[in-house]
Amino acid sequence: MTRQSRKYREGKWRSTALPSALLVLAVLLAVACGSGSESAADVSGASGEGLSTVDVVRQLTPSVVHVLTIPPRTGDTNPASPGIGVGTGIILQSDGYVLTNNHLIDGAESIVVTLHNGESYSARLVGGDPNPDVAVVKIDAMGLKPAHPGSADSLEVGQDVIAIGHALALPGGPTVSKGVISALGRSIEAGLQDTFVDLIQTDASINPGNSGGPLVNDRGEVVGVNTASFNGGQGINFAINIDDAMTVSRQLIERGSVERGYLGIAPLNLTPVIATHMGVPVQEGILVARVVEGSDAQSAGLQGGDVIVAMDGQPIRNTGDLSKFLLDNHPGQRISVRLYRGESVLETEATLGDMPAF
Repeated sequence: MTRQSRKYREGKWRSTALPSALLVLAVLLAVACGSGSESAADVSGASGEGLSTVDVVRQLTPSVVHVLTIPPRTGDTNPASPGIGVGTGIILQSDGYVLTNNHLIDGAESIVVTLHNGESYSARLVGGDPNPDVAVVKIDAMGLKPAHPGSADSLEVGQDVIAIGHALALPGGPTVSKGVISALGRSIEAGLQDTFVDLIQTDASINPGNSGGPLVNDRGEVVGVNTASFNGGQGINFAINIDDAMTVSRQLIERGSVERGYLGIAPLNLTPVIATHMGVPVQEGILVARVVEGSDAQSAGLQGGDVIVAMDGQPIRNTGDLSKFLLDNHPGQRISVRLYRGESVLETEATLGDMPAF
C-alpha cells in the first residue's frame, strides 16, 4: 500500500489493513448493520464487575466504523502497486472525528467511512503521524456515539481483552475476537528508521482489515488501537496503547500535526545483563547507543554508553517512557537529564530540538 505499510510487509510485521488483492471484494461488500444498532449499555464503574463480551460488543459496535482508502490514479498496471485499502476506525467525537491507523490512510487520494448503520461518508484527512501509526479523519456527521477511552496505566498482563474490526471486509458488521494481554511495553521495528514502542501484545486475533480498530477491556473501554501482527507465529498481535493514541489524536485535531521533542540519541533499553557488564548501579534506564552528531544531546555532553534514568525528574525506565516524555515536551523546551556514566551519577541540561524528517 503506502510507504508506511510497505515497511510492515517487507519485515516480519504485517499491517492489518486489507491488501489490494481483495480489491473487488472490498468495493462490492456493503458494510451491513449488525446487532450494534441496539442501545449501548452504560460503561460500568471502575469498581464494578466487568460486562459480558456480548454487552461489550453491543456497546462498542456503534463506535466502530469501516474505512476504505483509494490511492491516486497513476495508470500503473504493476500488480504490486498500492491498491484499495480497507481497515477500521474508532469514533472519537460525536461531530465526526474518527481515529484510525496512519499506514492505512497515508497517500490515499480519497477516504470513505461507513458507519455501523450502513451510512457512508467521504472523509477528509485531519492529520497523521507515522509513529505511533495514528491518524484522524473527519466526516460531516453529527450525533455519533464516541467510544470511551480507558487508560493504559491500568492494564495488567493476563487481563481479558476484545479486538473489534472489519476483518477481511466481511459483510454483516465487525468481527470480534477475544484474548488476553500477553505483554506490555513491547517494541517492534518497522523499517530502518521506525521503532514502535510501548505496544500492547495480545493473542486476540488481529486480521487484515482490523487496522485502526479498538482493543477493549471488559468495561467497554478502548485500551488500544489494533495495528500489526507477527507473520512468524500465531497469536502474536500488537496494539498502540490508548494513552499514546489519544495524545497524538488530540494534537492532530488541534493543529493538524504532532510536535514532539528530539534529543538526538539512539536509545536502547537497559537490561540487567547489560547493566552488570557496564558496571552501572541501576537495572532500568535508557542506554545511549549513539549520539547524533550536531544534536542537542551532543551539545549537552551526552556520550555513547551513558544511561539516562530521569528527565525533568520523571523516571525514564525504558524506550516507552522516553517516547512519552518526548511526545509531551515540545521543541525549544529546556530539560534536565539525570544519567549514569559508569558508577558516577551526573546531571546536565539539554534543549529539545525538532524531530528531523527521515
